[in-house]
Amino acid sequence: MMGMQTAPAQLFYDFCLDDHIPDDHLLRRIDQFLDLATIRTELKPFYSTIGCPSIDPELMMRMLIVGYCMGIRSERRLCEEVHLNLASRWFCRLGLNGKVPDHSTFSRNRHGRFRQSDILRHLFETIVERCMQEGLVGGEGFAVDASLIAADANKQRSVPGDQWRTGGFDADAGRAIREYLATLDDAAFGAASEVKPKFVSPADPAAQWTGAHKGHAFFAYATNYLIDTENAVIVDVEASRAIRQAEVGASRTMIDRTARRFGLKPRHLAADSAYGSAANLAWLVKERQIEPHIPVFDKSNRTDGTFSRSDFVFDTERNHYTCPQGKLLVQFRRAYTTPRSGITKEGTRLYRSSKSDCQACALKEKCCPNTPERKVPRDLHEDARDAARALADTPAYERSRHRRKKVEMLFAHLKRILRLGRLRLRGPSGARDEFLLAATAQNLRKLAKLRAAAGACPQPA
Repeated sequence: MMGMQTAPAQLFYDFCLDDHIPDDHLLRRIDQFLDLATIRTELKPFYSTIGCPSIDPELMMRMLIVGYCMGIRSERRLCEEVHLNLASRWFCRLGLNGKVPDHSTFSRNRHGRFRQSDILRHLFETIVERCMQEGLVGGEGFAVDASLIAADANKQRSVPGDQWRTGGFDADAGRAIREYLATLDDAAFGAASEVKPKFVSPADPAAQWTGAHKGHAFFAYATNYLIDTENAVIVDVEASRAIRQAEVGASRTMIDRTARRFGLKPRHLAADSAYGSAANLAWLVKERQIEPHIPVFDKSNRTDGTFSRSDFVFDTERNHYTCPQGKLLVQFRRAYTTPRSGITKEGTRLYRSSKSDCQACALKEKCCPNTPERKVPRDLHEDARDAARALADTPAYERSRHRRKKVEMLFAHLKRILRLGRLRLRGPSGARDEFLLAATAQNLRKLAKLRAAAGACPQPA
């Protein structure tokens, strides 16, 4: 006989929400490491002492963590998920009868007290400290890289860069435009490069028009990660324009902030060749005493069959080059009454051979066929490049190059699992908020994977 389910006739139920959340559920495992006790202390100066009680900021923080850990991009959809999902209710301490706040509450708080207090940065750093306490951060080797995230801007509504003017905006300008104007002198945004972009989006002027992916160009921001290569824990994150100069500047900001905030100073730093300029290598080697496990960015190699700079031997003590035929290339061939630095506008020193030596040389056609003598430029920071080249043959460099791939895996996880392929929020502050929350979620998931003990989490209040 076919059965039929009927509604139970009980009037009262004994229902414990905690009993219905599996021990291996992601939110239960994350909850072991999430301590939001300091949230109210950090936000207290930004709340009024009178009036109706606000929505608990810890509730909003927990809901945002649910959204970014689960890849829920819409806050309206997030409110529906927390309302319906038992595990989300348990994690947010709502019980069965707790009321879920309206989605508009997040926008009001984000544009106000959350950004004024920099609470999302505080939340991220709290999780990094927990990772350190759990022994997931070695502190010896770091890796840095950047990835492009599409901005919420439309090419069809953009204007050519040469027609864009930064003046003429009044007090009623949009939030994204006000933030853009406020970051014109910021090294990570407006001051990163004097080159005007090809197109500018009036909806989000700070977003960079870029074709770096070798496909269709688009407006984007760059999320910069500094990770500890031991367990791929993100120790810092920074938003910047999607250009190399801004990304290199962001790496320096993150290294200094990590040392100041956590006392972490890596022995070596791994990165790709975009970070291998002479100036950046000099900053790492001379100013921060960090070994650069970075391919040198060098355009001195020639492809026309003539000798490259690497074919000339430099003598550091005597400050001259020696050509393959044993002749000297020097900066000056006579003494000047007023000493000259010999530094060009490009930040190099120019070493020249003797014209008579070159004219009589059998290798002139292979060295300088189109000029009377050979000139070899040497960057002011070429010694830092030489230090990076010397490290490239060590076993530690090979290990760092392999471990550097972990940051690429984090970016893949960010876009495919957490679904952060396109920003919802506009302006530098919006990009910063999203990148901080996403990095926080990734570190929490790392803790849940490597350190969480099933069934060991405390009972929620």
